[in-house]
Amino acid sequence: MVAVRFLGVGEPKPKRQIRIPLGLVSYLQATPLTLILGFFLALPILMIVIVSFWDYDFAQMYPDLLTMNYVETLGSWVTWKTYLNTLKFAAIVWAITLFVGFWVAYFLAFHIRTSAMQMVLFLVCTVPFLTSNIIRMISWIPVLGRNGLINSALVNAGIVPEPIQWLLYSDFAVVLAMVHLYTLFMVTPIFNTLMRIDKSLVEAARDAGATSFQILTNVIIPLAKPGMAIGTIFVVTLVMADFSTVQVMSGGQSASVALMMKNQMSLLQYPAAAANAVVLLVLVLLMVAGILRIVDIRKEL
Repeated sequence: MVAVRFLGVGEPKPKRQIRIPLGLVSYLQATPLTLILGFFLALPILMIVIVSFWDYDFAQMYPDLLTMNYVETLGSWVTWKTYLNTLKFAAIVWAITLFVGFWVAYFLAFHIRTSAMQMVLFLVCTVPFLTSNIIRMISWIPVLGRNGLINSALVNAGIVPEPIQWLLYSDFAVVLAMVHLYTLFMVTPIFNTLMRIDKSLVEAARDAGATSFQILTNVIIPLAKPGMAIGTIFVVTLVMADFSTVQVMSGGQSASVALMMKNQMSLLQYPAAAANAVVLLVLVLLMVAGILRIVDIRKEL
C-alpha cells in the first residue's frame, strides 16, 4: 500500500535554504570594516599622494603631475637635517621609554602578587594621561623654567651659581616631555606580554639553578619581545608625527618633520607638505617593516 500525503491549505511550505560558500562568508564579514578603512584611511592617503604631485603658488593649487615637490624635499640639506633631527628624537625617546616601560611592566607583572593590586597600580600609571597633551607639556614649564622648581632648588642649595638655561626650551625639554607623554604606550603592550608568560617557566628556570639575571635575559626578555616591538611601533610613529611638543618645549629652537609640514600648510604650501608627508610615511613604514622582520608580533594580536 502506498501512503499519499496531501498538504493542507494552512500548512506552511518548506523553506528553501540558501547555502553560501565559507570563503564568501568571510569576505562578507570583512566588507564593512574594509569599507570604513578604505574611506577613512586609504582614500585620504591616496589623496595626499595625488596632491604631492600638484603645482602651487601663494594663491591656489594646480592639478598636475610634477616631481618638483619631491626634488625640493629630498634635495635640500635643511630638509635632511630636519629628518635627522626627528630620527634623533625618535631614537632617544624610544630608548628611554623602552627602559622605563619594561621595568615598570616587569615590576607590575612579577613583583605584585594580586591581580587586583596590579590593575590598581596600572590605572595609577594611566592617571596623568587622562589630561590633554598640551596641559601635560605646559606643566613642565614651572618645573624647568629659569625661575622654576629645579633651578630654584639648585641655586638655593649652592649647587649651581646661576639658573641652568638648557632645562627649558631645548632638545632636553623636548625629549623629557615626549618621554612623559609616550611612556604609557610602551608600558601597556609590554605589561600585556609579561602577564601572558607562564609563571611555571620562571619557576622551572629557578629550580634548574638559574640566577635572577639569567632568568631575565634568557626567559623573560625573549618572551617579552613582541610587546617591546608593539610598544616600539607606537612610540616611534607618535614621535615622528609629533609637532606640538617640539614647538612648545623647544621654544622654536628645534625642528621636526611634522612641524615643518605644519609650517608649510600655514603658508598654503599643501603640495610641498603632502610630499613631506609621503616621504615621512614611507620612512615610518620601512621602520615598521624592519621591526616586523625581526620580531613576530602575530602571537600578541
